[in-house]
Amino acid sequence: MKRIYPLLLAALLSGCAAIDTQPLPLSQVEGAALGLQSSQISWPEDQWWLRYHDPQLNQVIEQALQQSPSLQIVEARLRKAQALVGNARAVQLPQVDANYSLTRQRYSERYSTPAPYAGSMYTDNSLRLNVGFDLDIWGKNRALYASALSQQDAASADIQVARNALISAVTQSYFNLQNALAQASMLKTLEQQYQEILTITEQRINAGLDTEVELQQARSSLASTRAQQLQAEGNAQLLRNQIASLMGFGPSAGEQLTAVSLALPAQLLPTQIPMELLGRRPDILVAKLAIEASQSKIDAAKADFFPNINLNAFAGFLSLGADNLLHGDSGVYGVGPAISLPIFHGGALNAQLHARQAETDEAIATYNQRVIDSVREVADAISAIHTLQARQQQQQQAYDAIALARDIAVERYKSGLGDYVQVLLAQNTVTQQALLTTDLRVQAFNLDAQLATALGGGFQAE
Repeated sequence: MKRIYPLLLAALLSGCAAIDTQPLPLSQVEGAALGLQSSQISWPEDQWWLRYHDPQLNQVIEQALQQSPSLQIVEARLRKAQALVGNARAVQLPQVDANYSLTRQRYSERYSTPAPYAGSMYTDNSLRLNVGFDLDIWGKNRALYASALSQQDAASADIQVARNALISAVTQSYFNLQNALAQASMLKTLEQQYQEILTITEQRINAGLDTEVELQQARSSLASTRAQQLQAEGNAQLLRNQIASLMGFGPSAGEQLTAVSLALPAQLLPTQIPMELLGRRPDILVAKLAIEASQSKIDAAKADFFPNINLNAFAGFLSLGADNLLHGDSGVYGVGPAISLPIFHGGALNAQLHARQAETDEAIATYNQRVIDSVREVADAISAIHTLQARQQQQQQAYDAIALARDIAVERYKSGLGDYVQVLLAQNTVTQQALLTTDLRVQAFNLDAQLATALGGGFQAE
């Protein structure tokens, strides 16, 4: 009996299909190669937007996180991945089934059925309990289970990716709304100034100091400012609609959003991009888990080249006639292995393995690109913030200077010492500089939000 096992093992191994030579997989990019260093920085909190101390923004983000379909989509994907894990786990356990069948039939008198059954009607009963267990000698089921676990973890991290994307979209739309409302308010003030200049021009015409030309120019400037104000109000309405959509509601939900006075929190910009970024970005974790899932599928594909052994057992009752079914002499039982030998499949197994290897290379390339993009996003945000800070200082000086020049031009025009062209040029420049100032201000908030998102949005991989 002992001699049978070596012979059986030799027979099994001889039934293995040949595996083609495997190409070397791609290499994962190293953080050090991209200039990442081990340094400490101030990472954003999970609710980093609370730094703006804006209750209205807090409420908008909270509602978006509760209602947005984009988050509900990835949450549904996570539940699907969890179900697949359960299925992969179940395959590793014994499978037990109970079956009962009843057939009422007449047995042929000209077939193999002996007397006295031939030509008579009988009830054929079968009650069986079947037990099957895949020994998983080569680890295929374990590899598929590991792949399912990686996919489940990736689906969980993908929720954080969608969360970060949603919060980033909401905050930037919100800041753009505040910018549009601020511009509309500023243009309203400028409209009043143009109205004042128009009144002065009318007075000068009555005094014989100006002509119809200056009057029409003043009216044109006033109408142009009103048109810009309407454009800003229209932009604000579109942004309200956009925010309401991100919140998962209809346009009416955005009508309640009003202008607020925002204060930019202190920014602690990192001087270097830390190595820890790779564990703070959920999209990088998703890409890394995709590699692990693909590698496990390679192991499962390799297992298909070796014999598969299942243990099957059954016990039950067979009888003709329902009354005899549960008698002891109606019992049947059996046990034995089911062996599958992959001898020749026309290259299908190698093609399947090559496909899994290609998927792994794709996952590695995706991971590498994700890491590179993440490092660039952080570097871009830091550089843009530094540049913006310098621009804001210069812009404030430019606005103060032209506002003073406008005031002087208006006073000279009012006293009859200057002409309308000087006032018009100065006022137009003030309008441009005022709008640019509000644009730079909202850019500061948007870049702050972009940096928080680029640094992972408060996520930290376990």
